[in-house]
Amino acid sequence: MTTLRQRMIDAMVLRGFRPRTQVSYLRAVSQMARHYHRSPELITDQEVQAYLLHLVRDRQLARTSVNQVSAAARFLICEVLGQADRRSRIPMALTPQRLPEVLSRAEVAAVLAAPMSLKARTLLMTAYATGMRVSELCNLRGCDIDSSPDRMCIRVAAGKGGHDRYSLLTPELLEQLRLYWRQCRRHARPEDWLFPARLDPSNALDTRSAGRYFHIARNAAGIDKVGGIHTLRHCFATHLLEAGVDLNSISQLLGHAKLSTTSRYLRMARPGHSAGDRALALLANLPKVDGKSRPKAPASSPPRPSPLH
Repeated sequence: MTTLRQRMIDAMVLRGFRPRTQVSYLRAVSQMARHYHRSPELITDQEVQAYLLHLVRDRQLARTSVNQVSAAARFLICEVLGQADRRSRIPMALTPQRLPEVLSRAEVAAVLAAPMSLKARTLLMTAYATGMRVSELCNLRGCDIDSSPDRMCIRVAAGKGGHDRYSLLTPELLEQLRLYWRQCRRHARPEDWLFPARLDPSNALDTRSAGRYFHIARNAAGIDKVGGIHTLRHCFATHLLEAGVDLNSISQLLGHAKLSTTSRYLRMARPGHSAGDRALALLANLPKVDGKSRPKAPASSPPRPSPLH
């Protein structure tokens, strides 16, 4: 391991970067260094820009992927090498804000009713009923389930950003979790992984396997909408919003650091779900009036000129 690579790792660890982010940043910087066949600390700003353009034009990577390379280069140059004045010369592209496709309640029910193992069904039900991220689902332990009548919640340990929070535990989900625990985890200790890996139960289920559970169930249900298991998190937030739950409560359940992140679900909710949208239908809700019952002006009243004349 080179000294520069170790310095970058140490800087990310000090700032609390998640392991996946560390791997992504190191991979991005290493690929850029191999592209120019020299150490990344010797690469100029113009060369960084040319490499980003190469990723867009030649390799046709998504803007989000290119931005991750830009972020990795910025971190190396500004934070590790201490050359913060170069930040503005490493561009970050504006990414299109596309809304994900949300499943209807009937489609969610069809996904959960598709043929699958008890483990897969329980995981997908937990994803929809709690709105957890897939990494948070895979890292759940038996001791994170608090079924006390005065608590009824699930502890999400070290979520995105390293923050803990609590999520919903409905009676229906608790019943499903108990059924799963009795049949599939009867010999496990409460502190063991709730969804262990198939080949090595000492490890948690990996996120790719969880994603496959969703894709298989979605295809079996005959649903053509695109999106992975994260779709269930979008459905959780959108369906709660349509049911009248306030945005701040949904933001806390999702573990968002900013309310503006949650506000995107206002654009994903069904049109007409809010009281304001229903008010726009006042004319449509007026009672029908036939010709006989239409009110007539008093005979003594003189005709008034039209305001349009």
